[in-house]
Amino acid sequence: MADFAPNHLTQGKPERISYWFMLGTLILLGCLHLATPLLVAFFGYLALTKLHFVKRGGKWLAVVLFLILVSALAYGLGHFVKQTVRALPEIADKAIPSVIEWGEQHQIDLPFTDYESLKDLAFDTVRSEVSYLGRVARFARGATTQFLFVLVGCVVAISIFLNPRLELDREKYAVRDNLYSLCCDHIAKRFAALYQSFATVIGAQIVISAINTVFITIFVLAVGLPHPVVVVGMTFLCGLIPVIGNLISNTVIVGIGFTVTPKMALTALVFLVVIHKLEYFLNSKIIGRRIRNPLWLTLLALVLGEKLIGLPGMILAPVVLNYIRVEASQIGVKRPLDPSGNPV
Repeated sequence: MADFAPNHLTQGKPERISYWFMLGTLILLGCLHLATPLLVAFFGYLALTKLHFVKRGGKWLAVVLFLILVSALAYGLGHFVKQTVRALPEIADKAIPSVIEWGEQHQIDLPFTDYESLKDLAFDTVRSEVSYLGRVARFARGATTQFLFVLVGCVVAISIFLNPRLELDREKYAVRDNLYSLCCDHIAKRFAALYQSFATVIGAQIVISAINTVFITIFVLAVGLPHPVVVVGMTFLCGLIPVIGNLISNTVIVGIGFTVTPKMALTALVFLVVIHKLEYFLNSKIIGRRIRNPLWLTLLALVLGEKLIGLPGMILAPVVLNYIRVEASQIGVKRPLDPSGNPV
């Protein structure tokens, strides 16, 4: 009886500890703004698993291909940022007068009548969003930290890919099924479920964003829309953020259309509406079967993620939301019984 009591008391405890551990980890991610290394690690591990297509010696080949891919993406992202920084002021200078003229022709009251009044409106918005811009400024000052986070995330992804074991010397313990080992097993399951939610949500978003980017690229080349690098890059990157990302990229595309003619802007808007109608069908086929959360709950998660962590939080929020749903749906709850013994 004495031998049975400790095992009986600890039965189920490792699993409960693992849930508390994950809760604490997610809270720390929000409080310490550590979503970036987690996202990079997940993206890196996802890429490594896709690059692991050769069995013999394939892991190291996948690592080499991954490092080449990361270098290419870093170069491409740097080129995109450089082009965007140069293009956005030019787009504003050309689009704003065109928007004002179009509004006057159609008797639409705009909150600005010239470039100077628009600047005044922008400054008023800036003054009302001091806290948000403060976060942006702190992010800019901490660019080196973010770069180090990216490096850490890549190293973590490679390390887990090469050796996914959480406990390295378990066979040396005198008691094989000890509390620490069992906790490691359950914590590994929790992180595997979180990663699977990431692969499900972000994998679906990447597919949708890639399809959307292909259609936008065809449109840009067909009509000769200016700044194609900015349009294509922003379409794909913003497409990784559910719902809100499309609004951001669409605004930029229509604004670039105004730099040509109002007719071009209207053509771009009609094309985007048609594309997004098609995306509703794709979402039901690609995302709807994988992610079963209502739209309002996803939007709430996006807002909370942005407020807590910023842009990385918006990307991570649907992942965490799906993870909570998956984990909670696997936990059984005993329903109370009525006097006749039937569940209430």
